[in-house]
Amino acid sequence: MGFWSNLFGGSEKKGPQRGSHHNRLAWIGWDMHNHILPGIDDGSQSIDQSMELIRGLQELGIHRSVSTPHVMAGVHDNTPESIAGAHSCLMTALKSQGIDFKLDFSAEYMIDDQLDHWIENDNLCLLAEKYVLIEMSYLSESKGLFSIIKSIQDKGCQPILAHPERYNYYHNNFKIFEDIKNAGCMLQLNLLSISKYYGENVKTAALTLIRSGMYDFVGTDMHHTRHLEALKQVVVKYDVQDLLKDNPIRNISLYSDKVRNIA
Repeated sequence: MGFWSNLFGGSEKKGPQRGSHHNRLAWIGWDMHNHILPGIDDGSQSIDQSMELIRGLQELGIHRSVSTPHVMAGVHDNTPESIAGAHSCLMTALKSQGIDFKLDFSAEYMIDDQLDHWIENDNLCLLAEKYVLIEMSYLSESKGLFSIIKSIQDKGCQPILAHPERYNYYHNNFKIFEDIKNAGCMLQLNLLSISKYYGENVKTAALTLIRSGMYDFVGTDMHHTRHLEALKQVVVKYDVQDLLKDNPIRNISLYSDKVRNIA
């Protein structure tokens, strides 16, 4: 048994059986980070692909989802209106096929020059009418991270940093994660990060943050069927709920307050 398996006391399952991925993520409640809206970013490219991903989420036990397409200047120039349009198309398809799946929408905002404008003009596509999901480039640290956190808070909203374990430039500086949390920003784990899907260093960073109880949310960050198939393998191999037992995961209570109709 490896170091991390010893550390987490057997959270890795032995002898996975065929089909055992079913309902393994039912405890999450809401998948609050994914890219299943069709034709709007680098995620699903069609209604059919979106439906396949939704069926996969249902197999995993997830029947409630917030789609969070990228908003990235010059790459994915999405707006609340364009996101709402893609959501409406997918909702129509779900209803026409009689699929019972709760689907809301928000966005994943790249910290760039454009984001300041969206915040200042109250033009954010909020998650559960309260949260703002933000991300940084994987190539270089955003020097504006802490100022963006404060700007979001000044608008009465709660920032969440997506997949902090994937920022390689932070892997040798654990204190930065403590600084981010102390600034009032929540952290969201990509479920695939607990495997080697993104690499060994990302896995190590994720498990270090888990051990320290740093995560507030989890998400699939699912873009395509490769992610879906990898997730099925992860939930068979690991007892994810047990692994995260010392983290205050809030997905299940994401919509504790009244929000727009998402039925």
